[in-house]
Amino acid sequence: MIWSLVFLSGILLIQQRQAEVGALLKSPRRVGMLLFSATLLTGNWGLYIYGVNSDRVVETSLGYFINPLVSVLLGFIFLQERLHRGQQLAVVLAAVGVGYFVWQLGTVPWIALGLALTFAFYGLVRKVVVVAPMVGLAAETLMIAPVALALVGYWQATGVGNFGMTLPLSLLFMGAGVMTSMPLLWFNNAAKRLRLSTLGFFQYLAPSLQLMLGVFLYREPFTPTHAVTFGCIWTALLLYSTTSLDLIGN
Repeated sequence: MIWSLVFLSGILLIQQRQAEVGALLKSPRRVGMLLFSATLLTGNWGLYIYGVNSDRVVETSLGYFINPLVSVLLGFIFLQERLHRGQQLAVVLAAVGVGYFVWQLGTVPWIALGLALTFAFYGLVRKVVVVAPMVGLAAETLMIAPVALALVGYWQATGVGNFGMTLPLSLLFMGAGVMTSMPLLWFNNAAKRLRLSTLGFFQYLAPSLQLMLGVFLYREPFTPTHAVTFGCIWTALLLYSTTSLDLIGN
């Protein structure tokens, strides 16, 4: 959070876009919406980190599979986005795959549901708020950076902090700011240009790539449950994309 603010602020200074930030801060409504989206984003990050560090990685990945379905639902409810027959079938097929995964998991995946809801609502808010993607993200990190600074300061004071222990580790923390900011910038740019439902379906790419890393890089097992779930999701994504291209062509 802290280094994301440093990175984004540096870019805005180089591009001489300080006036855009000043204009944004003069709009209480937009600031309020970005404070809400920043809270959602912080909750999503915190929940994901908690899930990974409590050995519930499978459940966190499930959250990002449920997230696109929630995005489609939010687009239908709040933005009046309509799905054609092929797209409706794709949604049902993806829901079947996720539902099968949940059934095989055997418990209520509250971490997964929290991740899905927070990021889906984040995408909705960032789509409707009138602000440039980079300016908006910089404002979000500006709002949450004081909380992050207070936590880091407390951890350093109590001897449990990690920043500054070694130069490589500190550089990794700084680099994490860039690696966190760039995907969110691309996401926010896409949110302005795509239907929320379309954006939701493209979010299946991230957990699918995570699966490939897990199987081929970290040698994690690929079970029949994974095969059914991913088969349904990738088929749904192909069907949704094909239907969307046909509609554009017509």
